[in-house]
Amino acid sequence: MFGADSLNGANQIVLLIAAAVCASIAIFKCKISWHTIEIAIVNNITGIAPALIILLLIGALSGSWMISGIVPTLICYGMKILHPGFFLAATCIICAIVSVMTGSSWTTVATIGIAFLGIGQAQGFDSAWIAGAIISGAYFGDKISPLSDTTILASSVTNTPLFVHIRYMMITTIPSLVIAIIIFAVASFSHHIPVGGNAENYINLLNSTFNISPWLLIVPVLTGVLIAKRVPSIVTLFLSSIMAIIATLIAQPELLYNIVGQHSVEGLFKGSLMVLYGPTQIETGNPQLNELISTNGMSGMMNTVWLIVCAMCFGGTMVASGMLGSLTSQLIRFMKNTVGLVASTVIAGFFFNVCTADQYMSIILTGDMFKNIYKSKHYESRLLSRTTEDCVTVTSVLIPWNTCGMTQATVLNVPTLAYLPYCFFNLISPLMSIFIASIGYKIFKKNENTESITAA
Repeated sequence: MFGADSLNGANQIVLLIAAAVCASIAIFKCKISWHTIEIAIVNNITGIAPALIILLLIGALSGSWMISGIVPTLICYGMKILHPGFFLAATCIICAIVSVMTGSSWTTVATIGIAFLGIGQAQGFDSAWIAGAIISGAYFGDKISPLSDTTILASSVTNTPLFVHIRYMMITTIPSLVIAIIIFAVASFSHHIPVGGNAENYINLLNSTFNISPWLLIVPVLTGVLIAKRVPSIVTLFLSSIMAIIATLIAQPELLYNIVGQHSVEGLFKGSLMVLYGPTQIETGNPQLNELISTNGMSGMMNTVWLIVCAMCFGGTMVASGMLGSLTSQLIRFMKNTVGLVASTVIAGFFFNVCTADQYMSIILTGDMFKNIYKSKHYESRLLSRTTEDCVTVTSVLIPWNTCGMTQATVLNVPTLAYLPYCFFNLISPLMSIFIASIGYKIFKKNENTESITAA
């Protein structure tokens, strides 16, 4: 009914109503106390507190990187380098490389992802296609990088050595990415909009609006250094935003004066804060470009924060009531062979993503629920850890009310259901996991008596 506007309140109310229905059943039918439910809700919200802070800092980062001229500089250079004939495939590959190095899909999307969105729009690509390429690449690295928190969590929950887990994931992850890149390459090659036109016009308008300079790229480089040094995400995003504000004061002071409407030192200070926390509009003479470079800062993330809190209320009541366990226990009857076991894990992981609205909780629940089942059937733990990532990490971004889906839709300004059909890597990965299990490739069992490894 509300379409893309559902993030403004409708989704939140629906989640709270669903939580109320769940809590009512738990209290009156299952005799579970409200105190138990309340503790589960509080624990849920506490668990995603760092993600909320990161989300707010991403809002500050996107505002400061845009107004400082960093993103416009990346757009200008990118439009000169990236030909439309291979743009989508290149976007996916570059985002994959960056996310492997950073270990964070959120950081990848919030930085170079926004730049690629601008480049693609200038070249005439649909925003949903561009978002699909960005997300496909970003979640490849989120899935296999040793720096990724989801990768570490999945290996830890299933008691699988980290690099054993990563190497085993390559069997399903690399083919999934290759297929996605081929699809994006074909889509790019069939894109017939010429390089000139919008692209050239955008470059000229950006050059007349911002002071475009390669020196501005020092901020992304220093941000990359912080990431390489494994500085915590919250600290990295905060420092990167501050560096971008310093760059704004040096390179774009006139823009700050225009934002505030005050030509003074006080105006510079006030404008800097407004870039970080509030909406900003820059007039370029082109309505499409105006929309592209407009920012909302931290305030633009508040609807998403609100939705995440409501989703955590729903997830908490589902866990406390025991409904998740009851529903997923029905999958056990399908676990008659390797394919049934892996398929059941994939379905359960996706189901947890839908019901708990949080990928971290879904990884933990999936690992805990199936750990003993895989062990009793003598499968190696790495099969469970890989399947968990194949079904949880990559599908979280496809669910509109999941923390990942909400975040990427907000950052890219593309509704989740709009980009979902084009996130080919994310759609293929769970299917690839089931396919590999069906052909039995590198699926091993431990011998019950000797603990030796045998083919399943």
